[in-house]
Amino acid sequence: MDDEDEILAEALGSLGGRGARFVARRLPKNVREITLHLPMPTAEARTRVSAVLGMQGRRIAPRRSAPAEERRALRVLTGGGAWNMNPVLVTVLLAAGEAEDTTVVRLRAAAKEGLIRQRAGEKTAERVARLLLPD
Repeated sequence: MDDEDEILAEALGSLGGRGARFVARRLPKNVREITLHLPMPTAEARTRVSAVLGMQGRRIAPRRSAPAEERRALRVLTGGGAWNMNPVLVTVLLAAGEAEDTTVVRLRAAAKEGLIRQRAGEKTAERVARLLLPD
């Protein structure tokens, strides 16, 4: 997701002003990708993922110029790290699984990492993955 850095820099800039936006563009990212196999059809899985992500944060619309696969992604901007103050971009792509009633969910969470490692991307990906799994 090539606009990931820009979204995170804008989110950090809204917290700390223009200087924060400039610095955020140069910070490294903490990223975690998780693949889940949900025991449900893709339409049902999309509804579940949409509901879970809706509770996590603000939805991010795809760019109009984005490739088709990226436009089908579900994205939210949520908080992670200390006091949930570090913006984390969560992106989810769904695909039909090999079995008829299964869905493969590719979950990616990314956050900018400052001097103090908070691993906000990793922790957020794990939290959202737990929420997506059926009880």
